Amino acid sequence: SQMEQKKRVEEYEKLVVNKFSIYNSLFLNLPYTQGSNIMIMIPVLAYVCQKGLEEGMDPKEIMDSFFDNYANISSDADRIDFMFNVVRFVERQVVLFDSVEDAAFPKVEKQNTSINIRDFFDLSESNKKWHKVGDKLSNFSARIVFTSHPTQFYSPQVLDIISSLRGLILQNKLHGINQKLQQLGLTSLINSKKPTPLDEAKNIIYFLRNVYYNAVGDLYAYIKQNIHDRSFSNPEVIKLGFWPGGDRDGNPYVTWETTQRVADELRITLMKCYYHDIKRIQQKLSFKKIEVVLDELRTQLYDVMFDEDKFISYDDIIVPLQKARELLIQDYHSLYLDDLDIVIDKVKIFRTHFATLDVRQNHKIHKQVVCEILVHEGIIKESLDELSKDELVEILTTKKIDARTFDLSDPVYNDTIANIAHLKVIQTKNGEQGCNRYIISDSEDIFSVLFVYGLFRWSGWDEANITFDIVPLFETMIGMDGAEATMQELFDNPHYAAHMQRRKKRQTMMLGFSDGTKDGGFVKANWSIFKTKEILTSVCERNEMVPIFFDGRGGPPSRGGGKTHAFYASQSRHIANNEIQLTIQGQTITSTYGTKEQFMFNVEQLLTAGLSNDFFAERNDISEESRALIEEISEASYKAYVDLKNHEKFMPYLEEKSALKYYGKANVGSRPVKRGTKAKLEFSDLRAISFVGSWSQLKQNVPGYFGIGTALKQVADEGRTEDLKGLFNNVPFFKALMLNSMMSLSKCNFELTRYMEKDPEFKDFWEILYNEFVLSKDMLLKISGYKVLMQEEPVSKESIRIREDIVLPLLMIQQYGLQKISEGSHKSELYEKLVTRSLYGNINASRNSA
Repeated sequence: SQMEQKKRVEEYEKLVVNKFSIYNSLFLNLPYTQGSNIMIMIPVLAYVCQKGLEEGMDPKEIMDSFFDNYANISSDADRIDFMFNVVRFVERQVVLFDSVEDAAFPKVEKQNTSINIRDFFDLSESNKKWHKVGDKLSNFSARIVFTSHPTQFYSPQVLDIISSLRGLILQNKLHGINQKLQQLGLTSLINSKKPTPLDEAKNIIYFLRNVYYNAVGDLYAYIKQNIHDRSFSNPEVIKLGFWPGGDRDGNPYVTWETTQRVADELRITLMKCYYHDIKRIQQKLSFKKIEVVLDELRTQLYDVMFDEDKFISYDDIIVPLQKARELLIQDYHSLYLDDLDIVIDKVKIFRTHFATLDVRQNHKIHKQVVCEILVHEGIIKESLDELSKDELVEILTTKKIDARTFDLSDPVYNDTIANIAHLKVIQTKNGEQGCNRYIISDSEDIFSVLFVYGLFRWSGWDEANITFDIVPLFETMIGMDGAEATMQELFDNPHYAAHMQRRKKRQTMMLGFSDGTKDGGFVKANWSIFKTKEILTSVCERNEMVPIFFDGRGGPPSRGGGKTHAFYASQSRHIANNEIQLTIQGQTITSTYGTKEQFMFNVEQLLTAGLSNDFFAERNDISEESRALIEEISEASYKAYVDLKNHEKFMPYLEEKSALKYYGKANVGSRPVKRGTKAKLEFSDLRAISFVGSWSQLKQNVPGYFGIGTALKQVADEGRTEDLKGLFNNVPFFKALMLNSMMSLSKCNFELTRYMEKDPEFKDFWEILYNEFVLSKDMLLKISGYKVLMQEEPVSKESIRIREDIVLPLLMIQQYGLQKISEGSHKSELYEKLVTRSLYGNINASRNSA
């Protein structure tokens, strides 16, 4: 209700906006640069930027006028120096704002009207259906998979500072906050060199150890408390998945050794968590018989905590704990039983793996590997095309080959076989759940799955014992269109069907939002995924398989992010609802799941989305008329988006006018910006992250709305505006989609690039982008009946506004640098560094820019 929203905004103003203003002023005393007045000049710069844009000046004019009239800095070298200092300062302002906002989260969120698990019990209590909630949660699960695309990469030192800051802000400890800000001022926020995949893994393991280990335990305890069934036990209700170190798609730096090391790191970190928990509980369980049992367990854990060659089984941990539990009940009046149960439940949840390490590789790589193996065996001369489809299927499923000693033409090909061969080791040390899913990106036919099945057989796995789920990832429009035929053909294959029997008939299928949107535009990608899920659900059910969907979602709406639980709560009843599995990446790891409170709140939202799908399924049904209308909007927006992609200036614009090529120079992730090694940048080689990120840096977020305005206007011009309003108000799926697009539009600022109107080469292209932005905004306001974008989400809207204000000077500097480079400045190299450096602060401030 408006009343509640108003309360949340007031709370937000008080706890976030006002506190940030006060603490921000502490920055003025920071010992940054000797004798400079940079701190005092930054608010002036922000004011000059805002005012200059309103008056239609371009970034170069604005910055020059600032240097001439306000800062009085004349030499190029001094100006560049000053700008580097501004960038450093703004980055730290972003850290402070994040910390203030995260500290306020529990209080601001309390005013939130979202449903929680307790509401479901109350709801089902009133109609005596509470067993239904219990039953659902007994078989349901949410799997949060942390991926290997950190577009925000604070080091553990910086994460510790942020964590301390949050605590101090909660207690309003001014002196402590001042000290932390000084420490932040002197600590480097960025990597001096590109991180390795192992560095990326360790940074996310930091969160596993410091946030998720306890958060998952507490959330599970909370679910148990609210379920009326004492015997409730589903440790799989919350699962963690892990990609860094296992995901080698497009990342040649991930080798089989990396995968082994990350698996060891996960297990050893978990053993440390168990060790500390048992040490802590022993302070309460100071009873003779129990002491003997727990001391022995602690010694065993200590032994395996520092040596990756030593490991201990799940039974070795759980049996002594259960023995201690029996003794506690029998001999010691069940004192502290609840505390012990929390430890036991954590062991049941995390077992010996902590998080499941997924392996992912691109279908094209497997194709090359299979081809070279068959050439080596003399089955073909040089190409798989020499075989008929049936012959190739037969070879992959029955031919006996041992490829472990082959020497193939590319280190990545040899590594593919070595990796599959060594996956057994991870299962031996970490248990089967340590690593039991192999994901194939770019899946478009049955061979995407059968190549992997064949490679397992040829890398030392006995086919009756392939303890792996082979997961196709359908991400292109072609892949989605053919998905039904692909799955049916696989289920018809006797060898694959036998493999499915052994895997309990559970078929996991992954759908990729990022590349889908890059390929087909925003509405088309999301609508295609929705329809593909319905089709795949029915093909699995026809074949008596259990369909599990795994969604590859990025941070921003244009890569499937945004309002995640609204998306899941709006699935139709024709979409299987056995598990929710999704990837979490980039800054969403810290912004949505970064603190215990946020993690518990957001995972609970996912679980309630799963519940509400079962309880309120009928409200998500989409009538034939509505489907036809969404189809029409999807096709019209797709056409507009494809026309834009095919515009001759599309790639030159991204290369020359955006920060695209600087993504590779920024040390934000271990993988290259594009696939392949061709010198000329081609659209198909672009990775979705750098593609979406570049639009975000320009404040033009094109993938998040382009084509929507055109499509909606087309329908409205036929006199069907009322139908569009009905779609927005009555179809949760469509509304969730449009709200996400509004978020993308809210983060746009075309004033920043208005100077391109005068650019002889790009003015027409810029006009196309700008006109579609204006049209999309107008049409969305029209069909929603809102007066402003994000009208129902005033707190998020306010957060976006402040963040955009903080980074405005930084964006201005980035544009200024790009202008200077295109003029051929003699200091181009320094300007390039400046542009690269300015990426970080903006990425972090957006919280879901890539």
